[in-house]
Amino acid sequence: MTEKRVVRERIVDGGVIAVLRGVDENQIVPVARAMYDAGVDALEITADGTRAAEQIAAVDRELADTDAVVGAGTVLDAPTAQSVIDAGASFVVSPHTDADVVRTCNRHGVLVAPGAMTPTEAVTAMEAGADLLKMFPASTVGPGHIGALAGPLGDVDIVPTGGVSRDNVADFFDAGAVAVGAGGAIVDDAAIADGDMDQVRATAASFVDAVEAARSE
Repeated sequence: MTEKRVVRERIVDGGVIAVLRGVDENQIVPVARAMYDAGVDALEITADGTRAAEQIAAVDRELADTDAVVGAGTVLDAPTAQSVIDAGASFVVSPHTDADVVRTCNRHGVLVAPGAMTPTEAVTAMEAGADLLKMFPASTVGPGHIGALAGPLGDVDIVPTGGVSRDNVADFFDAGAVAVGAGGAIVDDAAIADGDMDQVRATAASFVDAVEAARSE
């Protein structure tokens, strides 16, 4: 398990968390390797999939000799958080704010990013000890919501997720996002279904390029 400070640096420096949802367990390792080779340093395997803990452990082993960080997403409760941490997850992401999930992660020194949409949720997450805030679903409120939250709350590190694409990623960074979470825009499900890892890598690289371009403006 990678130290929390290092995990945070890699997420923020890389600017994107790739959300791997529903990837077949026989494909998860080559997909993860293709994503990393495309420049993605933070990989989130969702805990609502089949054998998610085993997938996290397998990807963690595959990328152990790299600077990639492997985490778990869609973590809804503390027992699930404990399970993915035991499997080697270096960060935990939730679509909502659950103080028990945050406390479990803090107890093990694992970075945690609970979901928050309202100021109340954001404050609850921060007071519980969240490291980052996942603004979800970002497409519902748009980039301007980052400033709406940061205005009254001050210096909060927000990772918008849900509906972030190559076309709008610059808007989210301009609004103050420290990183973004992306699923379909960076993970090519059609290419995965075809077993085309070259295309998986190309799609991911295109999104990484868009992130780098957005942050260099």
